[in-house]
Amino acid sequence: GLTEGYIAEHVSVFPENGYRMTFTDNHDKNSWEGTQYSNFGDGLHAAMVLSATIDGMPLVYSGQEAGLDRSLNFFDKDPIVWREHENAEIYTKLFNLKHENQALWNGQWGGEMDRIKNDKMDHVLSFSREKNGDKVVTIINLSGQSAPARLESEYHKGAYSELFSGEAFQLAGEDTFELEPWGYRVLVR
Repeated sequence: GLTEGYIAEHVSVFPENGYRMTFTDNHDKNSWEGTQYSNFGDGLHAAMVLSATIDGMPLVYSGQEAGLDRSLNFFDKDPIVWREHENAEIYTKLFNLKHENQALWNGQWGGEMDRIKNDKMDHVLSFSREKNGDKVVTIINLSGQSAPARLESEYHKGAYSELFSGEAFQLAGEDTFELEPWGYRVLVR
């Protein structure tokens, strides 16, 4: 699939010290292709999690954290209505983790993406990144259907905390996660 090809190409071809920009929206996409909501729909939060946990430098475009739900005028002043929004909470947790956990640092200072096989490879992306004792396991349902996914987590055994819920997880070697449509888990240690 697309994500497998991306990870394989990134690990084998992309320069180790190169930083890809990862994003769900930018000035071109927003102005000419649609908003973050029209482009990702119910999968927006899953895409946000992916863009912040894969190797790269996440970009937040003007107003995304405030739930911007319209295209901005490209050449004219177009003020953004700043408001509290759940996107800000998600980005704050993800970016705090990126700063604090070496596994998510960039280039040679961060952990390489390692694909974790699961029994729903056509819908569920699972991978880990690890560096200097820090580790992040990301599991994302990239579909609009519920997906109980069994991970081959033999090499990832141990205690973790889920980033968004704070729930404790113990990976035992073959673990099943009940993922709602577009659901995700970010396990941290």
